Amino acid sequence: MITPPRAHRSSVSLSFFVSILCGLIFAGSIWVAGCAATTAASQQTSPSAKPAADATAVSNATPPATGAAAPAGPVRKSAEKAAAPATDAKTPVADIKAGPDSLVHVARAGETLKIVARKFLSQSSLMTVQELEDAIASANPQVKRNAALHAGDKITVPTIMQSKIEEKSVPIPADSEVRAIYLTGTMAGSAAGIQIIRKWVQAGGNAVVFDIKDSDGSLSVPFDHPLTPVRTNYPISNLPKFVHFLHSQKLHAIARIALFRDQYQATHHSELTVRSAASKAPWRENGKLVWLDPSRRAVQDYDLALAQSVARSGADEIQFDYVRFPAEGNQKDARFAFMAEHPQWTRAQVITDFLSRAYSALHPMGVLLSLDVFGVMAWQRDVDLRHTGQDIVSMSRYCDVLSPMIYPSHFFHMDGYASPGDAPEHFIGTSMERFRQITQSSSHVVLRPWLQAFAWRTRTYSAEYIKVQVKASKAKGGTGFLFWNARNDYAKPFTAMEQMRSRPSQYLKAADGGPVKAAAKTTVAPAPAK
Repeated sequence: MITPPRAHRSSVSLSFFVSILCGLIFAGSIWVAGCAATTAASQQTSPSAKPAADATAVSNATPPATGAAAPAGPVRKSAEKAAAPATDAKTPVADIKAGPDSLVHVARAGETLKIVARKFLSQSSLMTVQELEDAIASANPQVKRNAALHAGDKITVPTIMQSKIEEKSVPIPADSEVRAIYLTGTMAGSAAGIQIIRKWVQAGGNAVVFDIKDSDGSLSVPFDHPLTPVRTNYPISNLPKFVHFLHSQKLHAIARIALFRDQYQATHHSELTVRSAASKAPWRENGKLVWLDPSRRAVQDYDLALAQSVARSGADEIQFDYVRFPAEGNQKDARFAFMAEHPQWTRAQVITDFLSRAYSALHPMGVLLSLDVFGVMAWQRDVDLRHTGQDIVSMSRYCDVLSPMIYPSHFFHMDGYASPGDAPEHFIGTSMERFRQITQSSSHVVLRPWLQAFAWRTRTYSAEYIKVQVKASKAKGGTGFLFWNARNDYAKPFTAMEQMRSRPSQYLKAADGGPVKAAAKTTVAPAPAK
């Protein structure tokens, strides 16, 4: 430390000491700069250097604006050679090589390989989180499988697609024999779901129905819309990729959308709900707040926009479920928007008007439109029509396929049967015959029923039970079939399919495996510029 000169020293002496002081400061600055340069060089060349927690050029493919903080994230191979500014001499940036189909992820504290796999699944060519986690673990042998990562750890993520998949629908005739099982969105996007799909193909199935939106209002896929429920992870994070997988298995992709029974929207957007005449509050069906007003344009537009988005992602068929008004609860207390806007209309006219719009919007996109309807509508009881609004004759004009839900166990006290669930031949045959007669005027519509693949209210559920339903439906004009099991347990249908394929003339329209004749049409779009 240089002591400043006292004030009583002469001016010559003062100048002398000032000169010495300036020289020392200049020399010191040169020494500091040299050390800093040496340190930075060693940080960029040392293979054992520990990665920095916040390195802008490495953690992001697109550098942030000047002065913006850089969050942890991925870096593609093209960014590997970019100089990474050292933000902390104690945590130098390491240079980890990535292959042509991989990227480098800069971890946040506490992340695991499974979390990283979930983050990048939509960009991976692999189908499940488990598959990608396994691939990441193989690419990063230095990381323990279940260990928490440190902030700044560099993790190589393999199997990254370099281009975006833009899947196209594969058109088939509406009267193709579709043999499908139903999967929830959660199951469809899981490793177990992928296994079920592959097993269904081996069994002779040629189609899969999977949830896009269920009756609780949850979405299985990302969808940009003001009404979209808040969700961090989607079971099917990349819909075009999932549909591409189905097409690669020669499967017809049927996307199910539950329309007007939407618990999430009813809870979070009361302005869209059915109203109570007595309380002016949202109307409840047997105490449950689950129904939107089918006649509100905003409700219809939300569902239609979702359907169009799914069609653009390559789905072959859009299936509308809950395409009706609420059938239970205090009907006299329920108030709908159409009562004021179109007081002369009936509930059936509201449904028909919506379907007319939907059919006009979706059909030009090259997808089929199918509708799920109550099995009891085959009996054409006035009370059912007044409540549900499902006028089968009118609805059949604005769809390609009608799928009546004719589960034997659901025909409570019908036709004098105490245990209708144990009379599959009667209820399947009678229902299909009635629906065939009702839809005679709509020559183009195809009847493809939902059949019971669960043991509720029946003592005879078995592979034989499945075969009886399929045979009875075919005999009465059914074309193909859809198996419903809410738990996605298809052990009995798998067994039945093997037996039915051995005698196709009794059960099946065609002996081959499926309706998808053409190869999947896939357009690979270039990745967006960084």
